[in-house]
Amino acid sequence: MRGAESTIWPNTLLSYLFILFIVIMVSVSTAPEPSPETSLTKHEQVAKEHAPEKTMTASMISIEKQVENAIKKAGQLIVLAGPSGVGKGTLLQQLRLKHPKLKLSISATTRQPRAGEVDGQHYYFKTREQFQAMVNAGELLEWAEFAGNYYGTPKAPIEAAIAQGQRVILEIELMGARQVRQSFPAANQIFIAPPDVSTLETRIRARGQETEAAIAKRLAQSKVELAAAHEFDTVIVNDCLETALQELEAAIFH
Repeated sequence: MRGAESTIWPNTLLSYLFILFIVIMVSVSTAPEPSPETSLTKHEQVAKEHAPEKTMTASMISIEKQVENAIKKAGQLIVLAGPSGVGKGTLLQQLRLKHPKLKLSISATTRQPRAGEVDGQHYYFKTREQFQAMVNAGELLEWAEFAGNYYGTPKAPIEAAIAQGQRVILEIELMGARQVRQSFPAANQIFIAPPDVSTLETRIRARGQETEAAIAKRLAQSKVELAAAHEFDTVIVNDCLETALQELEAAIFH
C-alpha cells in the first residue's frame, strides 16, 4: 500500500500544481487594470493636478457658447401685417409698453424728411440713387414704391439686432410680407384680422379722416389681404384688445 501511495502522491501534487496554475492565470486575466493615477510618473501626476483647472476652463467656454446660442435663438424677426384699420398700431403700442425691449424695424425711404423726423430714428432717408444701389446690392428685405417714393426694409440692422438676441418687429403690408417670406424665411409672420369686414369698416369710418372713395378702396384691399391670411404663421382676430394682445404675446414669446 505504501508503494501505491508513493505513486499516487506525485500525481496528486502535480494535479494541485496544475489547478493552482489555472487559478493564477484566471486571476491575472480578470484583474482590473491599474488606474491611470497609479501608473502615472511623478511628472505626469504633477501635470494632472492642473487638469481640473483646464477642464473647468473648457466647461466655462462650453457654457458661454450655449448661452450665446440661446441668445441668438431668442433673436427673431416678427412680421406684423393686416388690413388698414384692423388695429395693428394700437396692439403694437400696447405690446411695447409691456415689453419695451422689443425693437421696431426702421424703413429706408426716398421721400423728404418731415418736420421733427430724424434720420436713423424715424427713417433712413436716401436719395433715389442710394436706394437703387441698395436694391441692386440685395441690401433690402423688401421694397416698394408708393406715391412716387421708394420705401424698403434694410437687412443689415435687422440681422445685427437678431445676432444680439433682440426681437425686431416689422409692421408691413401684404406685398411686403410676401417679399420678406422669400428673403427672410425664418421670420415669424403674424396676421391681424378683424372679426368681420363690417367691423373693419366701422373702425375706418371712426377715424373721420377718409373720403368715401378712400374708404371703398381700403375695404376692397382688405378683402384681398384677408383672403391671404392663411399664408401667415399665426392669425389673430382683434375683436377684444386685451385678448388679442395676449395672443400676440403668446405668438412672439412662445
